[in-house]
Amino acid sequence: MTITSEAPGIPALSKPQFVALMALLMAINAISIDIMLPGLQEIGASLGVVDENTRQYVITAYLIGMGCAQLFFGPLSDRFGRKLPLLGGLGIYALCALAIVFVPSFTGLLALRFMQGIGAAATRVITISIVRDVYGGRMMAEVMSLVMMVFMIVPVIAPSVGQLIMIFAEWHMIFVVICVFAVFVATLVTLRLPETLSVEHRRPFTISSIVAAFRIVITNRVSLCYSLAASFIFGALFGFINSSQQIFVGIYGLGHWFPLVFAGFAGTMAVASFINSRLVKRYGMRRLSHGALIGFTITSLTWAMASIFGVLPFWFFVLLYASAMFQFGLIGPNFNAMAMEPLGHVAGTASSVLGFTQTIGGATIGALIGQAFDGSVTPLAIGFLTVSIIGLIFVLVAEKGKLFSPHNPSI
Repeated sequence: MTITSEAPGIPALSKPQFVALMALLMAINAISIDIMLPGLQEIGASLGVVDENTRQYVITAYLIGMGCAQLFFGPLSDRFGRKLPLLGGLGIYALCALAIVFVPSFTGLLALRFMQGIGAAATRVITISIVRDVYGGRMMAEVMSLVMMVFMIVPVIAPSVGQLIMIFAEWHMIFVVICVFAVFVATLVTLRLPETLSVEHRRPFTISSIVAAFRIVITNRVSLCYSLAASFIFGALFGFINSSQQIFVGIYGLGHWFPLVFAGFAGTMAVASFINSRLVKRYGMRRLSHGALIGFTITSLTWAMASIFGVLPFWFFVLLYASAMFQFGLIGPNFNAMAMEPLGHVAGTASSVLGFTQTIGGATIGALIGQAFDGSVTPLAIGFLTVSIIGLIFVLVAEKGKLFSPHNPSI
């Protein structure tokens, strides 16, 4: 199928082009985090940060800004359409990235990262809203899986790009690259993305209409519980990202090989997302994601029990974490699609509420896991196990205790 626009001068998008553009928009958030991981130590040293755990706030500040602002971009996109608020967010994001190049203090850096996250919130909320505008049911899960597959190429490449920048320049250049990438994506949106929300489906931007839409979202058991489950599972991912540099460089001494290993884990999630896109039409979102969540829990339990006895051999750590990330690739797109499925009539607001829940919840949980780092992988393993159990409880509540059963043949 093709996605067309009523606006003159914008050619129709094929499905592969649509997926690629949505993936680039989602990649804004990945590149904002992953490209700077090799430079966290230099950023801290340059701005007078002594405690290595404090450096993690460069990531946390961004995630909190992104999470909070999602509450506003969703209703804005329901009122004014998807494209205008999206371009506004990309503009804020790019300007903050450029300003960070000249920042004189770590506090100023955190403030600008928070503001940058506010701009990036538009890409997260509106991208999912656009996909929901165009697709529903298992088709949405398939498209989101393909988006996630392309999106996961960024964590494969970004740390290596960051490492390359650090070899030939200082950390400020990382933010120049981020700014250029944002301008490139904004240009593509301007020239190629049609408006997917028709005028007759736009909602008034009033307090009463926003509250009513929020009420619809938070009172839907399935949507809310799947969003909360995803929040905890994403918390595990953020916890790993926060402490990955300390684990790979500090514990396992990988040095410059760190970006390559990190890329391997991201590639595992990309493969899982592709497999999900191929299987979801046949087996359904629930069978795939519920099975993956149980597997994620078993893997986390094995990891937590093994780590208690000392430092895991590197090959065993890689095996366990790669297994967890593969299952994460089956959980993420399906949980998001199931959370959004009943809420197509308020897609923008729904995406903002669910995105706020997942980002703020995931960032907070990830920060707690990351700050618990004590020179071993045990806190990370226990964190993974804890969030997987809580996530499973929320799924059981959403499904009234019955797993694996599709509600109807389309989902």
